[in-house]
Amino acid sequence: MAQFVKKDDDLDGEEYSPFLGIEKGAVLQEARVFNDPQLDPRRCSQVITKLLYLLNQGESFTKFEATDVFFAVTKLFQSRDLGLRRMVYLIIKELSPSSDEVIIVTSSLMKDMNSKTDMYRANAIRVLCRIVDGTLLTQIERYLKQAIVDKNPVVASAALVSGIHLLQTNPEIVKRWSNEVQEAVQSRAALVQFHALALLHQVRQNDRLAVSKLVTSLTKGTVRSPLAQCLLIRYTSQVIRESGMNQAGDRPFYDYLESCLRHKAEMVIFEAARAITELSGVTSRELTPAITVLQLFLTSSKPVLRFAAVRTLNKVAMTHPLAVTNCNIDMESLISDQNRSIATLAITTLLKTGNESSVDRLMKQITNFMSDIADEFKIVVVEAIRSLCLKFPLKYKSLMNFLSNILREEGGFEYKKAIVDSIVIFIREIPDAKESGLLHLCEFIEDCEFTYLSTQILHFLGIEGPKTSDPSKYIRYIYNRVILENATVRASAVSTLAKFGAMVDPLKPRIFILLRRCLFDSDDEVRDRATLYLNTLGGDGSVVETDKDVKEFLFGSLDVPLVNLETSLKNYEPSEEPFDIYSVPKEVKSQQHVEKKSQTKKPSGLGAPLPAPTSTTDAYEKLLSSIPEFSNFGKLFKSSTPVELTEAETEYAVNAVKHIFDGHVVFQYNCTNTIPEQLLENVSVIVDASEAEEFSEVAIKPIRSLPYDSPGQTFVAFEKPVGVTSFGRFSNTLKFIVKEVDTSSGEAEDDGVEDEYQLEDLEVVAADYILKVGVSNFKNAWESLDPDCERVDEYGLGPRETLAEAITVVTNLLGMQPCEGTEVVPKNARSHTCLLSGIYIGNFKVLVRVSFGFDGPKEVAMKLAVRSDDISVSEAIHEIVASG
Repeated sequence: MAQFVKKDDDLDGEEYSPFLGIEKGAVLQEARVFNDPQLDPRRCSQVITKLLYLLNQGESFTKFEATDVFFAVTKLFQSRDLGLRRMVYLIIKELSPSSDEVIIVTSSLMKDMNSKTDMYRANAIRVLCRIVDGTLLTQIERYLKQAIVDKNPVVASAALVSGIHLLQTNPEIVKRWSNEVQEAVQSRAALVQFHALALLHQVRQNDRLAVSKLVTSLTKGTVRSPLAQCLLIRYTSQVIRESGMNQAGDRPFYDYLESCLRHKAEMVIFEAARAITELSGVTSRELTPAITVLQLFLTSSKPVLRFAAVRTLNKVAMTHPLAVTNCNIDMESLISDQNRSIATLAITTLLKTGNESSVDRLMKQITNFMSDIADEFKIVVVEAIRSLCLKFPLKYKSLMNFLSNILREEGGFEYKKAIVDSIVIFIREIPDAKESGLLHLCEFIEDCEFTYLSTQILHFLGIEGPKTSDPSKYIRYIYNRVILENATVRASAVSTLAKFGAMVDPLKPRIFILLRRCLFDSDDEVRDRATLYLNTLGGDGSVVETDKDVKEFLFGSLDVPLVNLETSLKNYEPSEEPFDIYSVPKEVKSQQHVEKKSQTKKPSGLGAPLPAPTSTTDAYEKLLSSIPEFSNFGKLFKSSTPVELTEAETEYAVNAVKHIFDGHVVFQYNCTNTIPEQLLENVSVIVDASEAEEFSEVAIKPIRSLPYDSPGQTFVAFEKPVGVTSFGRFSNTLKFIVKEVDTSSGEAEDDGVEDEYQLEDLEVVAADYILKVGVSNFKNAWESLDPDCERVDEYGLGPRETLAEAITVVTNLLGMQPCEGTEVVPKNARSHTCLLSGIYIGNFKVLVRVSFGFDGPKEVAMKLAVRSDDISVSEAIHEIVASG
């Protein structure tokens, strides 16, 4: 067979491929050699190789072409050449013949499956199982069972691997092979035992008890194959995860994992060590033996073992840094390892586990090491340095100087962004680092080639710069951007200058001079911003806004979703009344739940219900304002997601939406009649508000007619004290007149019968009075609110399995929006802080900072800090949590 890759002197060492420039048409012509009376095995193998290459490159064959090639290939079974026969098996598998074509080749493959040549038998089994359907499979099932327990390991493995593939398409047939597969698990052949265990687990994987019994029986020492042992360790870990601790506080099967650490095969030792380190809630006592063997691997002569050990230790260091400190000396020697991946993992692990005294020594070693690694590894190192600095804040000077030095070196966008993000975090978290960190960022933007980073740094500089002891020293760097940069950066620099002018009164005259120069910029965005800020700050001689309004405009976060703002601006019709940003809905739009049946048919006739809203607040508001009884209720504050009041597959499907106004609550009941033989008329919901004392019913709007499969809405309105968060439980009964319908003609009878249908209760809770509205920068939004309006208290949440469960309970209770991804709790964390934001009824912004922690084995304690526009709102949030 031709060489796949060879060197050609004329090509100056370039690689040459025999497949270069081959075309499907030419190869199909060459395939005619399969029909020659005297077959040339070498030539036929070369043509099949080209066909396989075309198929694997995504070349599609027409039905005729594939059939033609398939029938030609079947003639090659008459050749006795072993190499050609293997190529024939491959091409048949790749061509995937249709069911009517399979019959042609089945007899030849079955003959090979019972051949005395083991290579034929194994490959024939693989091909047959790939191309046959369930009907043919039952005919060869007996042969496959025999093959599983065959003395030849190649044949047995082929049958077992085929079983793994067949389990996806014909699971019932494969499950009948359990006895044979269990026998194969006891095989002395390593691969047979490995494949048999994999198949046996897949057959039983949906039965937890069966998997547990399998693990229990095999952990007693019957598995000899290292590969099968690794599989068994993984299955054991799965059983441990699902079963947890026993009553005595011990972990089942842990002794087995520990015994595997003394196995003679390195792969088994590593698999067991990794499994122990990944156990949930693993203790230091349980970790110690695993860490010991991983430490031995660090000094191995095999790079793969060193890499596996240091990568596992790197993960352990995130949750148990003290357990890894004993390995620090061995890892320091790996910093100079020829394999840069190993060196990177070693240095980042040392940064996580090192103590304060070792920081300077590590930084010297990293300095020589950074120039030799790729950007993706440099980012890992930068993130490790960030964590180290937050762990030892007194070392910020040396760590920040290191980051500023590498910031000036060559590197890609992601790498530079990681460094900038780290410096920004240092400035926010370590007060002493603010001034030096800002100067490092200023020096970086002098030569920054990335527009995004320049604008982000300028934005950050506008927030933090005015709060420093000498804000004037940053003006030069900012104005340089107006002179030297592109339009996007220039516009950002103008905004930053305005922020300095708003916050630092002595700098205002100088800022006005610089902003006036920007009025002649070539870019309209820069000119418009300069004009706007001069007008806002009073630099053009106009009447200025109040100091609070200016700061709110420049530093306040946008409280409305951009999608909603865009929609409102598109719908705004120019008139004498200016556009009111407070009219933009603050709730994030989401697709309304609609019954599948209601999408297929539209109601018709005089009794047709009002159209169901397609989005949230704005569509609901349009719907409610069109009903005279509700038109004077004022602006709609919030509409809830639909609450199901009936179970699935019942006679009538009803869900309810709660519409909250300042002084009213409207319940919208979405009803669907699911019985074809009935027509419902005068449909309404009778609401019992005896458990909601502050609510009084003021209006009911029934559905005149509710035909089969046509959704309709009935409404009930209640009055409540204005501006008060009133709560209560409401009992609901669907009341209607039912008329029989002739399904053949569609005509309903004239006379009807009154009937009732009990619905589930509906509650108005605290979360109904709070809108989920996120903020882009929680820290700035928090600081913009008056500290005098802050209330802090501590609460116990009782026993909880995880902190994530506690966070879910609190966010559901308050109905607020988690910010900056803080709703996600890191693995094995014992404490966590979650940030929430929202709008309280009355249009009051409210921010919540909740710190959770375990106080005992599973008892969760919570510290709740609330800031809002009004002290009474902060107190109301605490009352909700205290009573919830």
